[in-house]
Amino acid sequence: MPAPPPLLTIGDLARRTGLSVSAIRFYEARDLVAAVRTAGNQRRFLRSDIRRLSFALIAQRLGLTLAEIEAELATLPQGRPPSRTDWAAISARVRGALDARIAMLEKTRDLLDGCIGCGCLSLDRCALYNPGDRAARAGAGPRFLLGDRAGDFEDR
Repeated sequence: MPAPPPLLTIGDLARRTGLSVSAIRFYEARDLVAAVRTAGNQRRFLRSDIRRLSFALIAQRLGLTLAEIEAELATLPQGRPPSRTDWAAISARVRGALDARIAMLEKTRDLLDGCIGCGCLSLDRCALYNPGDRAARAGAGPRFLLGDRAGDFEDR
């Protein structure tokens, strides 16, 4: 079997990562990947860019912001595939943020059976959790999901 080409066209990179060509251009403009230009001014990408873009795609789906993704990819080497040590360092840095997101998702899932404390009073049970929209005293948003408890708003 012949060895794979050392450089990939943008179309090949799109097929390998599942990203659109325009998304790859966007990431290139943000310096997440860097194209090598041919004599005909065509973009060519390193095979290691498959991993960089795959990380960006997965990280977005996990809820990391573009700034967080950029910061993590900035720690990876250009011109060689990331090592196991490189990935372990990223994992250690993002683990806390992912754990916090997981905790919020679990809390949201558990509260969806009742009321998420949005203060909308549109559900029959909201009168039990938030009578008279007392949660609004603490501010906007889903107060109970943000950590407030119904008891925090009892009339004293």
